[in-house]
Amino acid sequence: MCGITGAAWTADAPPLEFAILERMTTVLAHRGPDDAGYYHSLFAPAGTDRIPLPDASVSSAGGPGAALGFRRLSIIDLAGGHQPLSNEDGSVWIAFNGEIYNYRELRPGLEQRGHRFRTSSDTETIVHLYEEYGPDCVLHLRGMFAFAIWDQTRRQLFLARDRIGKKPLVYRHDSGRLLFASELKSLLQVPGISRELDAVALDEYLTYQYVPHPHSILKGFSKLPPAHWALFRNGHLEVRRYWRPGFDEAPNGNTSTQAPGEPAGGLFASEADCRKNLRETLTEAVRLRLRSDVPLGAFLSGGIDSTIVTGLMQQLSDRPVQTFSIGFPVKAFDERSYARQAAEHLKTDHHELVVEPAALSILPKLIWHYDEPFSDSSAIPTMYLAEMTRRNVTVALSGDGGDELFAGYDRYQAVALGARFDRLPALARRLITASLWQHLPASTQQKSRRRRFKRLLSALAYSPERRYLKWISIFDDARLPEMYTGDFRRRLEGTDPADFLLAAYNECPERDFVTRTTCADVLTYLPCDILTKVDIATMAYALEARCPFLDHEVVQLAARIPIEWKLKGRRGKKILVETFSDLLPADIQTRRKMGFGVPLDHWFRNELKPLLYDVLLDRESLERGIFRPDAVRQLVEEHVSNRWDHSYRLWSLLVLELWQQRFLDGA
Repeated sequence: MCGITGAAWTADAPPLEFAILERMTTVLAHRGPDDAGYYHSLFAPAGTDRIPLPDASVSSAGGPGAALGFRRLSIIDLAGGHQPLSNEDGSVWIAFNGEIYNYRELRPGLEQRGHRFRTSSDTETIVHLYEEYGPDCVLHLRGMFAFAIWDQTRRQLFLARDRIGKKPLVYRHDSGRLLFASELKSLLQVPGISRELDAVALDEYLTYQYVPHPHSILKGFSKLPPAHWALFRNGHLEVRRYWRPGFDEAPNGNTSTQAPGEPAGGLFASEADCRKNLRETLTEAVRLRLRSDVPLGAFLSGGIDSTIVTGLMQQLSDRPVQTFSIGFPVKAFDERSYARQAAEHLKTDHHELVVEPAALSILPKLIWHYDEPFSDSSAIPTMYLAEMTRRNVTVALSGDGGDELFAGYDRYQAVALGARFDRLPALARRLITASLWQHLPASTQQKSRRRRFKRLLSALAYSPERRYLKWISIFDDARLPEMYTGDFRRRLEGTDPADFLLAAYNECPERDFVTRTTCADVLTYLPCDILTKVDIATMAYALEARCPFLDHEVVQLAARIPIEWKLKGRRGKKILVETFSDLLPADIQTRRKMGFGVPLDHWFRNELKPLLYDVLLDRESLERGIFRPDAVRQLVEEHVSNRWDHSYRLWSLLVLELWQQRFLDGA
C-alpha cells in the first residue's frame, strides 16, 4: 500500500521539474512512510531506479517524457520492493499502489515466456504482464491496484485502477501534459494550478455525501473510475472500461430475464450448490489476503460480514487473530458487545476503543486527508479505528462489500416493498401516495418508525430509481434547490445529480429491482463512499486494509445469485448466514444491522453546538454566494431546538465549509 504521483508530457510541453515531483511525492508520505523513490525520463539512465541528480532543474529539451514519484508502505518483499521499478532494460517503469494477490501464480508463466525477475515483489509481475499483454494486463490481476506505467519505447503513459475501486487515482489533463496521483493534494503542489470550485460536483456532493467519479470538487480534475484504464500518448488521453461485475447476467448465466422466484438454472444446481461455491470462493479470497511479510489483523464490528472474514482468517491461521473494534458512549451507536461476543466465539486477541465527542478534534486532520468534501460521518470512527489498529498490525482485513453484494442494508427491504407497490393497480397507488398521508405527525428522530413510514410514502410517487435516490439523499431534489442562491442555481441549469445513479441502474435492466439496486450501490456508493472512506482513513495512518468480499471472483459469484437467496422478508444476507453459520454466534445471526455511524444529532445539540454557530453561521461562510443565509440558519435552529433532525445535512455543510477554508481560502 503506497502513494503514487507523477506526470507525462509531449515534446511541446515543458517537463515536470524534479523539485515539483519531489513536493508532489512528499505530501503523500503518510501513505508510505517506509521509503521514497523517483524516476524521471530526462535523468534516470536505463537499468537504474534512482535519480542521480535530485537537485537538478529540468530543461525543456528531450521530447515526450514522464516523471514518477513513489512513497512506500512495505508489505511484501520488504528488502527488494523499491519503486519506481523497471523491466530488464529500463524501457518500462511502474509506480504501483495496492496488492496483487495472485502474483505468485502469475510469475512462472511469465518466466517461461522469457521474463527475468530481479525481486520477489508483486509489482514486478505487473511490469512483465504489461510487456506481454499491454493494456490487457489488468485482466490477469487479482487484487486492488492503481498504477502508472511509463513506456519509454512507445512514449506513452498507462494508468489503471482496480475493478471495484479500492485504490484511488486522480488526474488532470491539460494541453500536452497529464498529471496523476493517489490523492488530489499531490496535484495541488504544482505551482499555479487552478483551484476553481466545480458547481456541478458540489451539487452532487450535497446529494450523495461524496463527489462521484469521474468528477472532482475542483474544475479540471478527474477521478479514473473503477475498472477503467487510461492511455496518454501524443497529448491524447483515451479512457476505457475493462470489466463489469456481472449483474447484467441473470442467475442462469444468460442476459435473459428471470422472474422473481424462478430457480437459478444452469449456474447453480441448487441453493446448497451455491452455498458450497460461495464458501470455497470466499475462503480462497481470505487465504490470498493473508499473504504478507508484516503482521495482519482484522476489523471486527460484531456484524455478519466482519465476523465471517475474521472467522475464516482464524481457521486459516495458527495463532489467535488480532481483532479491533470501536464504540461510543451512546448505546444506540455502540456495537462493542457484539464484537466481544464474536471475538470470544472465534477466540481472537481482541482490542477496542471508545470515541467521545472530544474526538472531533480530529476534524482538521479529516478535512486534510480526504482532499474533497466527504461527509460520511463514519469517517471519524474509521480514522480512530485505523489509528488504534496500526499500533498493533500493518494490514487489516475488513468485511466491506458484504452489504451491497448480499442485500444487507435495511433499505433493500423498502426497495422490495416499493417493487410490490409498483405492481398494484393505478387507483390503489394514487390512494397510497395521496398528500393527505404526509400531514400525519412525525417524530423528529432520524430513525423513528413513524418518520420512516412517512418518508416511504412520500417517495412512492416517484419512479423506482428516483425513489431510491430520494431515500438515500442527504439533500433531496425538493430541498436542495431551495438551499441555493439564485445565482448558484443558474450555474446548475441543465444538470441533474441523479444521472450518476441512473447510469448505474442501466447496467442491469433485466434483473429484479432489488438486485438492480444492489448493483447500483456496488457501482456508486461502494467505491465512492465506503472504499474512499476506508482507503483515506487507513492510509492516514499507513495501515493497509484488505477486503475479501471485494475479490472480483466473489463479486462475480454474488452478482449471479438470485435475490430470493439473499433477501427473505426482513432478513438480508440469508445465504451468507446459512453458509457460514458455524462462524456466527446465534445473536449475531439474527441481530439488526446497526451501521457504523456516530451520534451527530446528540452532539450537535450539546457538546458540538458551538461548532455549528462558529462555522456555519460565520459571516464569511454565509457570504460565499452558494447558500441562502436564511436557509442555513433555519437548518441550524430547527436542529438545536430539537424540532427536526438535520444532523446529516448540517454535517455535510460543516465539512464543505471547513474544506473551503482549508483548500480554497488563501490557497
